Formats: sequence, C-alpha cells, structure tokens
Amino acid sequence: MNIGLIAQDAKKKLIQNFCVAYRGILAKHELYATGTTGRMIEEVTNLNVHKYLAGHLGGEQQMGAQIEHNEIDLVIFLRDPLNPSLFEGDVNNVVKLCDIHNIPLATNLATAELLIRALDRGDMDWRELYR
Repeated sequence: MNIGLIAQDAKKKLIQNFCVAYRGILAKHELYATGTTGRMIEEVTNLNVHKYLAGHLGGEQQMGAQIEHNEIDLVIFLRDPLNPSLFEGDVNNVVKLCDIHNIPLATNLATAELLIRALDRGDMDWRELYR
C-alpha cells in the first residue's frame, strides 16, 4: 500500500514519534511525504520515504495529484487546527481529494493509529481492488 504522510510544523515531532512506534508496519509499505516531514521521518526511523517538495513549496499539491490518480491508499495528515497556516487552501484540498476519491484519511493521532492497525490486520485490502 502507498501511504501519504504530512504534518504541519506543530505536529512534526508527533508524526516522527508515530512512525517510530509503527515502524514495523510502515516498513512493509511505500511511504510518501512532503519534503521536510519525509526527511524528519527518515532521520528517526531509517525508513525509505519518497519525498515531495516541502508542503509550502507545492508538496501538498504533489500529493494531491497522486491522490487524484488513485496512487495513494491512505493518508495521515497531522494538522494543527489551532494555528491555521497560510497554506490552508492546500490543506483543505488534500482533505477534499481524499473525500472525493474515497481515500482513508487521518487528521489526528487517534485516527492514525486506528488506520495503521487496520492496515496491519488487512482491513485495507479492499484498496487493491479499488485501484
């Protein structure tokens, strides 16, 4: 499965910790991330991450294009709802595209953990048929 990973600045440490905790599961899949998030994940996990541009330089748009082409199976987008970014349109676009294309999306840690555990159990195998 192809997993998209994005984290706004205030959530970057959280996504690093998440990826360390679920490294064993994530290692079985292809990981895609915006540039800074991907680099930070690689630093702490030694996982291979396909990195887009930094989010504010178009990385979220690049991920959106992959979502539109049905090339991403699950997105974990840890965002900071208390500090809206200047790039809120890009954030909302990723969420909108996941809704349009029926891509499972987590925007907080609790949902991210549920989706990763479901992925590990095989509950996401329907994505193979959907693609």
